[in-house]
Amino acid sequence: MTESLSNLLGPEIGPLTAAVIKAILLVSLVAGSAVFCIWLERKVSGRIQDRLGPTRVGGKFGWLQGIADGIKLLVKEDVIPAAADQMLFRIAPYIAFSGAFLAFLALPFADGWAAVSMNVAVFFMLAVLSTEVFGVILAGYGSGSKWSLFGGMREAAQVVSYEVPRALSVLIPVIVAGTLNLSDFARVPEGTPWYESRSLFWNWYLFHDPWTFCAFLTFFTCGTASCKRAPFDLAEAESELVAGFHTEYSGLRWSFFFMAEYGSMFAISGIATLLFLGGWHVGIFPNDFGNWLGAAGNVINVIVFIFKCWLLVFVMIWVRWTLPRLRIDQVMMMCIKYLLPITCVLLLLISLWQMAVSVWPALLYVKYLMAGACVAFVLAVIVKLITTRHTLPVAGSAPVWRSPQSMVRSS
Repeated sequence: MTESLSNLLGPEIGPLTAAVIKAILLVSLVAGSAVFCIWLERKVSGRIQDRLGPTRVGGKFGWLQGIADGIKLLVKEDVIPAAADQMLFRIAPYIAFSGAFLAFLALPFADGWAAVSMNVAVFFMLAVLSTEVFGVILAGYGSGSKWSLFGGMREAAQVVSYEVPRALSVLIPVIVAGTLNLSDFARVPEGTPWYESRSLFWNWYLFHDPWTFCAFLTFFTCGTASCKRAPFDLAEAESELVAGFHTEYSGLRWSFFFMAEYGSMFAISGIATLLFLGGWHVGIFPNDFGNWLGAAGNVINVIVFIFKCWLLVFVMIWVRWTLPRLRIDQVMMMCIKYLLPITCVLLLLISLWQMAVSVWPALLYVKYLMAGACVAFVLAVIVKLITTRHTLPVAGSAPVWRSPQSMVRSS
């Protein structure tokens, strides 16, 4: 079994020092991920809308755009409305960020590489992620603005409602795995036959049966709604509420709300990766790099895990710039009328499936059919992308990934 993160830091490091190091690493990850996601969001939105996206800061790809935005927010004037509740207005952003940050304490990035190892990690993460709504409510109430108050109340109703189907979706792989420890979903026990190894993609819980596959879709949908992402961003609907609960915020405090949002997106993606997508495994090797290379291999596992999480974050961004915003009644109806009954039915079906497998072991081979169908679909998409002719939207315009300056220099 690979070394834990605490053992890697060394026995000579005290508990307090180890806790400080872990906190610094996690805060750096949350901040760095937010900087990257800002760049990714702008680039993806530009690509979908036939625009260039960031090209001015950090070379032709605009790599430093997120850092430039952060510096801009640091030097902006911090304004507090005269009608605002001073204390509530000041602490609300930090409460929202703390809710997103605490989830990372129990998130394992590799086998044994978690700040705090918990046997109930999955529900601890869901519980602390839900506390972000307190910061949103305090921000809306403390701003002294009716538009901010409406945005906070909308967010409270939305998050509390979607927590129920989100938790039910999590129960489905938990029933299959028989554990609440997130590391166990990706860990490969010693003596496991190579073809049954959890590190191979056909053994991921996404392909275990049709009900876990559907549970992944419902969990990801509820997770997107809990992160206030479009088409569920009714708490900050610009067409109705200007910017919702953070209308009156500016500067550094405003940035904390968005760091909390991007942190929640990464945390939700991390839970989905561990529960359904094999965690830190690539999917084509019968074991993880940590068992082969020790601590150096676990570094590779961490990179693989972060890449998977960013891939799901990319899907959230893609959905935001593709689908239109729903009305508040449509958002609530989707949760109560559709997602909640669907997750209840899935919970019943997975329980029956587990009993049926003990009677008909042949049902275990369904995972190979599902995995093969998904591989065929991905290959078909890749072939379509390669064979489809790409043309520019306007004759003579610059390609998407090249800046106008490079076009002038080349001409």
